[in-house]
Amino acid sequence: MKDAIINGRTALGIEFGSTRIKAVLVDDKNNLIGTGGHSWENKYENGVWTYSLDDIWGGLQDCYSQLAQNVKDKYGVTIETVGSIGFSAMMHGYMAFDKEDKLLVPFRTWRNTITEEAADKLTELFGFNIPQRWSIAHLYQAILNGEDHVKDITYFTTLAGYIHWQLTGEKVLGVGEASGMFPIDSSTKQFNADMVAKFDNAVADKGFSWKLCDIIPKVLTAGEKAGILTEEGAKLLDVSGNLKGGIPLCPPEGDAGTGMVATNSVAVRTGNVSAGTSVFAMIVLEKPLKNVHREIDLVTTPVGDAVAMVHCNNCSSDINAWMNLFKEFADCFGCNIDKGDIYEVLYKKSQEGDKDGGGLLAYNYFSGEHVTGFEEGRPVFAREVNSNFTLANFMKVTLYTAFGALKTGLDILLKEEDVKIDSIYGHGGLFTTKGVCQKILAAAMNAPVSVMDTASEGGAWGMAILASYMANKKDGESLEDYLKANVFAGTTGSVEQPDPADVKGFDDFIKKYSRGLAIERAAVESL
Repeated sequence: MKDAIINGRTALGIEFGSTRIKAVLVDDKNNLIGTGGHSWENKYENGVWTYSLDDIWGGLQDCYSQLAQNVKDKYGVTIETVGSIGFSAMMHGYMAFDKEDKLLVPFRTWRNTITEEAADKLTELFGFNIPQRWSIAHLYQAILNGEDHVKDITYFTTLAGYIHWQLTGEKVLGVGEASGMFPIDSSTKQFNADMVAKFDNAVADKGFSWKLCDIIPKVLTAGEKAGILTEEGAKLLDVSGNLKGGIPLCPPEGDAGTGMVATNSVAVRTGNVSAGTSVFAMIVLEKPLKNVHREIDLVTTPVGDAVAMVHCNNCSSDINAWMNLFKEFADCFGCNIDKGDIYEVLYKKSQEGDKDGGGLLAYNYFSGEHVTGFEEGRPVFAREVNSNFTLANFMKVTLYTAFGALKTGLDILLKEEDVKIDSIYGHGGLFTTKGVCQKILAAAMNAPVSVMDTASEGGAWGMAILASYMANKKDGESLEDYLKANVFAGTTGSVEQPDPADVKGFDDFIKKYSRGLAIERAAVESL
């Protein structure tokens, strides 16, 4: 490892998550060398969720400093060079700059839901679903609002694109990240030219000096070179001054793309489900969807293949609340039970329940859920007087409903659009108890679900792998083949095949779940 660090046979990935910035350094065999991190939080200022530029740069510098110290502590080596670097961040949002490269308005993050009018109008204009968090929705809403700064825009980009630009001078984005700015044509791997023309026509009467292609980044695919770290960029990243410029960078990517890489789910008919506080599924499509669905986001892999994404706001929060209640119950009897054991035992207890949950019903909506049409949520548990009210069924339904909204969106893909899935990779805290939620997800999706025993560090690790791919791939080697041969070969894990009885049981539950949404609606209106 020491030799690899000294001679720059390494790849560095840094990802800006919503609460943590993380750095991961790997060697040329993609083995983990070191990590660094920095915690941060967005702020709600003047009606906008934002991070300041000081937050961004201070966080990046601290994160890199932590990584450098971690490597020095472990190997006694100061990092002076790296083989390749890649940056990723939470997707979408809006960063607009003038001709002097000045930020015109505070960074508007993906979390803002202030673009409903623009998202609806663009969806109708394009015949393509434009979610509120997408960059183009933010730009168009600013135009609809008559915001004065729009006329002065010379460049607008995402957080990942901004970091890359400042460190390299290159105004580029990886195609996966770009797909959260504006729709991508997967046949060209570029912004959809017809939709660009429609947008320009829609705003032509405003008299702006720019057209859309003048102010958006250039789109690159995984494996392409995206510039080099300038000497100024090196000083901006490493305030100690030890890091030298001249290091090649790969295209900046979004957290969706790095998640696909980190779970080896970039191939057609594969996908991944991330389940924690929120839950989302990403399925790589083999053909375009027939219809526009507001519940389904269409983005791409880092190589530009179309991906259908179902994103839900609620997953594990209600489970955690019930586990806290059971912990409190145990404490009342003087039973000093570890909370982790409570999760383990009760998750496994759920496997004894009826396949359909015994007629019980629950909604885990701590917040709104756009897939099912809710702007607000209320956690609800309901049952009929003749339901089979057992602990096993209670736990089964509590776990089922964690995937309820997701299943509603997935059924659009699986049943209405006839999307085919060969394999799914599950990751996140919900899969900690081996086999339980993995088996439930296999039933919900009627597809094999794998959970890997991997030492990966999530999205930052996925970004480091993309940087490594650019630097180390063979001529003509695809990202899919590189991952199979160089990253996931020999990786162990477990696979759950869908059991037909479980599939039917979950389908029966979801029918009741769909009928019972009126109960959730009444709770929102009454509580």
